[in-house]
Amino acid sequence: MNSEIVESFSQMVREKGIDKDILVGIVEDVFSMMVRKRYGQEAKFDVVVNMEKGDIEIFLERAVVETVEDPTTQIAVEEARRLSGEVLEVGEDYVEVVPLESFGRRLVVSAKQNLNQRIKEIEREQVYNEYSSAVGDIIVGEIYQTRRNEVLISHNRNELLLPRSEQIAKEHYKKGDTIRAVVKEVRKNSGSPVVVVSRADPKFLAKLFEMEIPEIYDGIIEIKRIAREPGERAKVAVESHDDRIDAVGACVGMKGVRIHTIVRELNNENIDVINFSEQAETFIARALAPAKLKSIELNREAHTANVLVAADQVSLAIGRNGQNIRLASKLTGFELNLLKEGGEDEYDIDLDEFEDELGAELIGQMAAVGLKSARDVLEATMDKMLSVSGMTQDRVEEVREILRKELEEAEVEDESGEAEEEEEEEEEQVEEAGPPAAAASEAPVPPGDDTPVQSPTGEQPGSETHGEDAGHEGR
Repeated sequence: MNSEIVESFSQMVREKGIDKDILVGIVEDVFSMMVRKRYGQEAKFDVVVNMEKGDIEIFLERAVVETVEDPTTQIAVEEARRLSGEVLEVGEDYVEVVPLESFGRRLVVSAKQNLNQRIKEIEREQVYNEYSSAVGDIIVGEIYQTRRNEVLISHNRNELLLPRSEQIAKEHYKKGDTIRAVVKEVRKNSGSPVVVVSRADPKFLAKLFEMEIPEIYDGIIEIKRIAREPGERAKVAVESHDDRIDAVGACVGMKGVRIHTIVRELNNENIDVINFSEQAETFIARALAPAKLKSIELNREAHTANVLVAADQVSLAIGRNGQNIRLASKLTGFELNLLKEGGEDEYDIDLDEFEDELGAELIGQMAAVGLKSARDVLEATMDKMLSVSGMTQDRVEEVREILRKELEEAEVEDESGEAEEEEEEEEEQVEEAGPPAAAASEAPVPPGDDTPVQSPTGEQPGSETHGEDAGHEGR
């Protein structure tokens, strides 16, 4: 029985990586508890575990006395002499080996359950410590189960969770596929720790850059900020700590070989790589590329910026579904308000379109005082608004907020539609002309070196876009 127990523990050491000394300590504690249950808390004993020999021995020590008062700590001199075969005197100690079978089945089963519980606790602690120290690192695992909203990944015989919120929307996961993800967090609960991994977190993109670009790994180039909409588009601001190295060029690589490896891993997510700048105006201008800006007015306290652009640049600045300006705001930390040069042809909506939100009666009352469109209401004085029957200041603000929100969304949709049309036209032109040439900002490099360096003229590119739409978005 002893050898079977030790062999099972040795197997745990091999399979689960539990430290041998820790396991020996657990066995000693559990068997000590078993001895105390049988012989009492005052019992003197030793538990010796020998993993190499596959042996567990329990030694019970009792004092030799004339008259036994406590049988758990004392033994009569005649019985001690009979059991030991030695001539023992009163006052000496008698040590006997207690066989495990003598404890009875119930106590042994209880000890086994206690052992299993303790070992599970150690396994949980090991998993928690292992992955807590790996937060922010990329793991490579195998998908072993897919659910509607979750993917379970096997990694080093541990189960990792890729929840829906951390997946790239356009990706499809199949059982048996190899997958890369970044360890995002480790949660403790009543059972095993939950290890959450992510492919949507900006840290995953940053780690991919570090893996693919030696200059980032070595600290020569630093990723300053990342703004990302997983599976669609990302903006990465980088800075070089060596004047001889162009940060954007090094990240892109010769003919885009470096960045394209990352793009493929992210299911053709478009990646804009731009040079970071401490000058907010410069940084905003680079973040809004490829749009060309007329002027930027900053409010540093409110972290807002009014950006003036020409009419033909509005759609480029906004981007498809407002994506470009949204990512630029995240990247720069400023709320960007786009202003069209001249302010002409402002978008407007008739109040009749808001019948569901405002009601026909209110719309009719506002029309009676000359307020017939959304902009009429937004630009009207408070006195004029209060002249509408039943209108209060709170109601005015409520109505204006409804109109303002709808107007902004309609403008974005309209400009985004224009942007998509322009991009589609450019795609057709690119297809007719053939594949685009290598990015102009990549400077020549010595033979055998795939890292672009800054050009002799000292010019440094502002940004480059790479991904499935790189042929037209980077222009």
